[in-house]
Amino acid sequence: MKTPKTLEDLFLNELSDMYNAEQQLVKALPKLAKITTCKQLQAAFLSHLEETKGHVTKLKAVFEAFGKTAKGKVCEATKGLLEEADDIAEDFEGSHAINAALICAAQKVEHYEIATYGCLHEWAGLLGNEKAVEILKIILNEEKAANKALTKLARNHGNPEAMGQPDADTQQ
Repeated sequence: MKTPKTLEDLFLNELSDMYNAEQQLVKALPKLAKITTCKQLQAAFLSHLEETKGHVTKLKAVFEAFGKTAKGKVCEATKGLLEEADDIAEDFEGSHAINAALICAAQKVEHYEIATYGCLHEWAGLLGNEKAVEILKIILNEEKAANKALTKLARNHGNPEAMGQPDADTQQ
């Protein structure tokens, strides 16, 4: 008979998933930055790359807060989202819509991360691990801020460009 799984087992399973997701993103963000034709989006991808490297370090600290060694398991969701981003980049290469497409792909990843970090944050609280709660809240807030920045870039650059209009920043 299987041993019943606990909330802590679920927490550690999802934490391993996100640890791998962040590692996948460390590899993917430089590629996205290289593909974009928008300097502001490129800067956002490179800035989030540094933040993502910090997330890997922060997640190690969360594992340690639970007395565990950091280990990842392949995050199939992130893997799939990044494969989709590659397909989108290939399909829209040379198009006016490339930056809107890249922003869309990046926001899909951000939304996945926000959902998962929201759960991890809540569960860490239920498990009574305040150190993990604090660290996960920081990561969650950074992911929300990244999503908000992408929305702004979409509205000011990617979407107008995709419609053949000048950037909102140049319309004055």
